[in-house]
Amino acid sequence: MVKKMIGRKLKSSRLRRDKTIQNLAEMSRVSSNMISRIERGLTIPSVEILMKLANALGLSLSYFVEDAEKGNNIVFTPSGQGEPIFFFEDKHQISSLTQGLRDPGFSVFVDTLEPYCDSGEGVMIHTGEEFAMVLEGGLEFVIEGEEFHLDKGDSISFKASMPHSWKNTVNQQTKVLWVVSPPPNV
Repeated sequence: MVKKMIGRKLKSSRLRRDKTIQNLAEMSRVSSNMISRIERGLTIPSVEILMKLANALGLSLSYFVEDAEKGNNIVFTPSGQGEPIFFFEDKHQISSLTQGLRDPGFSVFVDTLEPYCDSGEGVMIHTGEEFAMVLEGGLEFVIEGEEFHLDKGDSISFKASMPHSWKNTVNQQTKVLWVVSPPPNV
């Protein structure tokens, strides 16, 4: 739990400052491999490494360890203030609306997709369930070879073990609300 909490806080702080892992490595003099391992919750950094990272990001050391043991029972996220957790070449930006929730059984994300952005080549298959609702724009899902077109207000739920893919089908940003269970390691 502590490893994952520190990793999430480091990643979200880095992304909020629009820094790559390599940028942070150069600023902090901590290896990019170590930063990646911390962000993925694979290791707990030493106090010395955590101090270097905190200084490079302009944060206090206590920021990374406060609430690390307990998490929160309630997470309030004002509109547009979700924790950024994933950016892909300015085409695909995901923000968490449940970051910091103690022992969650699900995660909720807002995904902003640039025109014609897609899930990549091939299909995705993983455990759990997914729910997607289009907030703006349009999205095409292909689930086990069957096509579904979603416009604003439309939603879809499915077992994530079914081969699936998606694509923004409109010439504008599409915003999607995702609910994923179990929560992925981000």
